[in-house]
Amino acid sequence: MRSKFLAIASVCIGAAVLAGQALAGGDPAIDQDVHGLQSKWETIKFSVPEGDKQTAQMNALGADADALAAKYPDNVKVLIWDGIITSERASMASALSALGLAKRARDLLEKADKMDPAALDAGAPTSLGVLYYRVPGFPIAFGDKDKARRLLQQAVQLAPNGLDAWYFYADFLYNQSEYQKATEAFTHALSLPKHPDRPLWDENRRLVIQEMLDKIRSKS
Repeated sequence: MRSKFLAIASVCIGAAVLAGQALAGGDPAIDQDVHGLQSKWETIKFSVPEGDKQTAQMNALGADADALAAKYPDNVKVLIWDGIITSERASMASALSALGLAKRARDLLEKADKMDPAALDAGAPTSLGVLYYRVPGFPIAFGDKDKARRLLQQAVQLAPNGLDAWYFYADFLYNQSEYQKATEAFTHALSLPKHPDRPLWDENRRLVIQEMLDKIRSKS
């Protein structure tokens, strides 16, 4: 059974998941490894039904991501994707394991954020922001809505064409009942250029955004 530790609405794709821009620059071998993590995450997230099989595959991918981060502890792209996958694992874990995974994801992403907050379409501040608004606050865990807002606002500034940055900022606004601002942010997200190199992620993200806009309209 999936953990309720991370309060994830059924319309959301996952915890702190990011589809960053195409990898560019850096060591080609490392970029290839990171691209492999990204591609496998997409397949598991969007093609494998929720349940034990999906959780097992995500945990196996997490082991690969952890190993890559241990090998390249100062590569920001590796850290971001290890943080994303670890966050995803936290959303699927039992209550006993979820907090530890969420803390590890936070630590990885904070390190990446200090190194380069703009990397991979503001991957670190976007994913950190998601953690901070979906994880419970004190005394249960480290959730912090004010910190989440600052991080997600920073993310959309650093990645004005980042689909996930705008989606998660809009989702945060929705969860704060700021429906007009959420509508504007979701609408902006849908107006962004499609990612032809990542059709599975792009299509699923846009479907969820449209569902959220419909949900807001139903409230009026």
